[in-house]
Formats: sequence, C-alpha cells, structure tokens
Amino acid sequence: MEFSYFLPVNIQFGWNKVDNIADFAAPYGKKALIVTGRTSAKKSGLYDRVVAKLDAAHIGHVLFDQVDANPLTTTALDGAALAKSESCDMVIAIGGGSIMDCAKGIAFMAVNEGDINDYIFNRKTSDNALPLIVIPTTCGTGSEGNGFGVLTNSETGDKKSLRCNAIVPKVSIVDPAVMGTMPPHVLASVGFDALCHNIEAYTSKTAQPFTDALSHYAVMLLAQYLVPLYKHVKAVADGKTDVLSEKQLTKAWESVTLASTIGGMVINTAGVTLAHGMEHPASGLKDITHGVGLAIIEPVVVEYTWSANPDKFGALARIFNHGDGSELGEALRLIVHELDLTTNLTELGFMKKDIPWLVDNVYVVATGNIANTVAEISREDIEALYKKMF
Repeated sequence: MEFSYFLPVNIQFGWNKVDNIADFAAPYGKKALIVTGRTSAKKSGLYDRVVAKLDAAHIGHVLFDQVDANPLTTTALDGAALAKSESCDMVIAIGGGSIMDCAKGIAFMAVNEGDINDYIFNRKTSDNALPLIVIPTTCGTGSEGNGFGVLTNSETGDKKSLRCNAIVPKVSIVDPAVMGTMPPHVLASVGFDALCHNIEAYTSKTAQPFTDALSHYAVMLLAQYLVPLYKHVKAVADGKTDVLSEKQLTKAWESVTLASTIGGMVINTAGVTLAHGMEHPASGLKDITHGVGLAIIEPVVVEYTWSANPDKFGALARIFNHGDGSELGEALRLIVHELDLTTNLTELGFMKKDIPWLVDNVYVVATGNIANTVAEISREDIEALYKKMF
C-alpha cells in the first residue's frame, strides 16, 4: 500500500462559530473583500452580522455582491479588480458553493496576471492567492474543504475547476446555524450534490484509505439524515407540523453539514468521477442547478459503472439497505424521488440535438473525471448514457 494525503485547511465547525469571524480574520490583515450573492446574505442578516463583528475589530471591508449561480470567469475577474483597487488583504466569502468558488477565483486573480482560463486549463500555474476565509450557507458543494473553484467561461460554456493549494481556505467557518435559511429545493439540490461527492470519491480510482473512511462515514450520515431534514424543512415552508423534534433537527443539521464538508475534503484528494464530468457540460450549457443535474445523471452512471468495482459499490448500496452494487442506482432514484428533484433532461429544457455538444465538452472539461472512473468509458458510452436521461 502506498498513498499520500495533504489538505491544508483549517475547519472551524460549530453552532454560532460565525460570531468569531474577526478573530479568524485578524491574522490576515486589516481590510477584506466580502464576496456574496446578490441578495441572500443580506436578507438573512448574515452579512450585517459579519460586518458588525469586523467593524468592532476595526477590520475594514468592501462588498462585492455580483456572484450568480454557476459563476463566470468574468465575474471573478471583476471581483479581483475591485480587491486590487481597494488594496484588500484578504477575501471573505459568505454564501453557497457558487459564492465560495467565485471567491477562490477572485483571491487567485487578485495576485496573478493574465487570463484565468490559462490557469484553469493548466497552461499556466501559480500557487499564490490572497488569504481566503469562507462561511458556507449551504451544505452541498463542500468548497470550504478543498482547493477547487468551479467557474464557467461565458464565451465557450466550458465549466471547469481552477485548482491549487493557494485557494484552499485559510479558515472555513462551518456553522450549522446559518444553514436554516435555505428553501427546501435548495437543500434538496445541495444535499444530493454532497452525496454524489462522497459516492464518487469512495469509488474513484484515486481513492485511498483516508478518503475511503471519510466518504463512507459521510454517506452513512446523508443516508440517515438528508431526506428527513428535507421533509422537515419542506413541512415548515408549507406551514405544516414540524417533522423532527428540536433535538433531532439539531442532529440532522450537524450531520448533513458535516457530510457536505467531508465531501469537499475527499474530492480534493480522490477527485470526482464520470457523473460530475457529464454534469458540468450540462450546467455550462443551460445554466441549470448543479445538484439538479446530478440527480438525473448520477443514477444512470452508477448503473453503468458499478460492476467495475462491485465491492465498493456494494458497500454503498448496503448503507441504503439494498443488496449489492447493481441496486445502488435504484437506491439513488428513490432518494431523488423523496427530495422532489427532476428525473430527466427533457424537463430541464435539453433536446437530443444537444448531445453531441455535451459529449464533446466532456472531453474539454472532464478528462480527469473520466480517468478517475473505474469503468472503461468511450465517447460512444457517454453518448448512450446521455440518451438514457431523456
């Protein structure tokens, strides 16, 4: 046996940890660029809460609130220009995966020159970035636990990760208390994304003992708590009786949030596999929600690949009370149904004429994902898999 494991991230996990933001930021300077989405951090009050703590500690700040879902490389460049012009010492991200990923691109390009796409496609390299502190408000992408920043090129539709250790957050404040403002459909989408991260890292060709232990544990947490938590949040949103007791709800939020962060950590080392490789072109083309795309793609890919490693896929299937790896795809479909997620590409506006572009783009943005997949995959295989999703 031979492997290596390296992940330089400082995770601060706990209820109301966000109130310590100034203590975590102080070592990195006196002025922060705060990166958010357009409205949610303000509406929830979290932005004002963070700003109040920074003000009390005499840490300056400037706001960049232009990040949308599936963030663009151009948005990251705009944020980096603001960070430079304002002489910011650090970047603080408040939001979900899109905000954290864009903040990584901003922190990176604030100290690097040239075209960000050159770094994304490894034509140029650097391991320098402004210090980054993140406060995730969704429990799905796990961006707080890795050095990946997924960005979309608006000109080409290419959706691919900027990757380097410099954009691993210096501090990740993982606070279950800030997750509760997510509407049910967001929780469903990000929770399924977290599940896919852990499944794919566990079954990746580059999995190793540490990632196996972490991802298997995270899948167990999500199998037990994701659907009940979703049903509770949906019931509350619909004005109905709570599903979980206060004690159960606390445990569920902690478990799903922890599993999401673990998912980000394990893919930093073991990577993701074909399902993510096929989803990124889909959301790059149609700007769909990442977890919604995975809900369609992951079960189909699992059914195609399970036989290449029946032991590992079987271990996952048994977590969901299914007999072997051949039933894992069906287990995932049941979860998709319970989470009220979309089940085919037609519902998302795709047409079969989109398939050639999708297949071509897999080979532009996802060759590493193909390489991580245990089964042998051809272009014809990927085309056939997309066709099954209509």
